[in-house]
Amino acid sequence: MVFWVFGYGSLVWNPGFEYDEKVIGFIKDYRRVFDLACIDHRGTPEDPARTCTLEHIEGAVCWGAAYCVRGRPEKERAAMQYLERRECEYDQKTLVDFFKETDPLRPALSGVIVFTSTPDKVSNKYYLGPAPLEEMAWQIATAVGPCGNNRDYLFSLEKAMFDIGHEDDLVIELANEVRKVLGTMAKEKKLVGSPLKPLKSQTQPQIPTVQLHLLPPEAVAMDL
Repeated sequence: MVFWVFGYGSLVWNPGFEYDEKVIGFIKDYRRVFDLACIDHRGTPEDPARTCTLEHIEGAVCWGAAYCVRGRPEKERAAMQYLERRECEYDQKTLVDFFKETDPLRPALSGVIVFTSTPDKVSNKYYLGPAPLEEMAWQIATAVGPCGNNRDYLFSLEKAMFDIGHEDDLVIELANEVRKVLGTMAKEKKLVGSPLKPLKSQTQPQIPTVQLHLLPPEAVAMDL
């Protein structure tokens, strides 16, 4: 028994399950997009994170990593149960052909499982849909969940794609926009949090006012 699964998001750098082989390659007619909500890992129901899903587009290419699990049925079952629990926002399992860079025309593997999501907000409650780059960047910069910040997910993916030698233009563009947002937030926090410097006159010691009371001559004579 054996199965292969294709990772294009966090599975690229953190598979989290026992596997027997990892191969870098790509699938065709899909591109990586940040249209899926995450409400239990990198975000919350009130402030969902944005994570990767795949959009079907003829001629597109999506690079990632394919993992092989082979051996005992219990091993395969454990791996699949882990993946289904982890990828709970994805409501579809799609079978695809997987290609290597050395032979981009002939599939190296067929029937590779990839977790995808239905691009419909009615039937798929986790589907956020596309948004302007700036809006996505603000959402990613501010979303936080039990497993950490949404921005760390994006930055980890950016590094992972660099490490396998196939950077994603959208990931880079979005990551740079998130960095701009974080820079703006840091400046605003610094301005709000810094106390105003006192005026120079306010720093001078205050000399108390002394009221002089003139005594009558007879009182002076008595004091002597």
